[in-house]
Amino acid sequence: MIRPPFMSMSLSLGLAAILALAPLAAIAQEPRLTVTGEGSASAVPDMATVSLGVTAQDPEAGAAMDRASRVAAEILSRLDGLNIAPRDRQTSDIGLQPVWSRHDSDDRHITGYEASNSLTVRVRDLDSLGDVLAAVTEGGANRLAGLSFGLQEPGPVMDDARRDAVSDALARANVLAEAAGITLGPILSITEGGGGDMPMPRMEMARMASAPVAAGEQTISAQVTVVFRLGDETPD
Repeated sequence: MIRPPFMSMSLSLGLAAILALAPLAAIAQEPRLTVTGEGSASAVPDMATVSLGVTAQDPEAGAAMDRASRVAAEILSRLDGLNIAPRDRQTSDIGLQPVWSRHDSDDRHITGYEASNSLTVRVRDLDSLGDVLAAVTEGGANRLAGLSFGLQEPGPVMDDARRDAVSDALARANVLAEAAGITLGPILSITEGGGGDMPMPRMEMARMASAPVAAGEQTISAQVTVVFRLGDETPD
């Protein structure tokens, strides 16, 4: 029986595909061990971020906005005097909302308006943080929302956290392999995931304008997933 040429070609292509997939199937069946390592590194913060703002009320909406804007301009002027660069201050929110009468009956009505202007300020010289807090409150800031610390150059600390995470993964893999009575083969892959700054406690700013500020430490975490090829069982 003579097969048509296209049938012979199809058989050849099918055989070639099977032979090509055979090594991949063998790799997929290789015993592997996957572990996740976690690490961290700490450093003394060298930067602070202050969230502050001003609110002003007036029977007229425009007058309330004008008052809030004047105070915000005064705060920015004081920051100029403290050498806070323009790139380190950003308006984060401007708002205007009605103020309602305090009656629960049907005759509730608008008695005025409250305007707000919020500002986020980065302080790169922590020695001047107390002066900044005093200046903005003296300038009219009446809403101090929070304070957080950070690192201007977190890269080196992040690298130390990654090294710590890889060491943790290797240690875990060795313990698991030893307990299972097998040997570890070469590393097949390393994947980074998770990590970042660990949450820093936020402090009540209203009590910090005239109080000492302790920066503490900034901790950065890292996480890696390492895949090992497994070897033979270890001899008894």
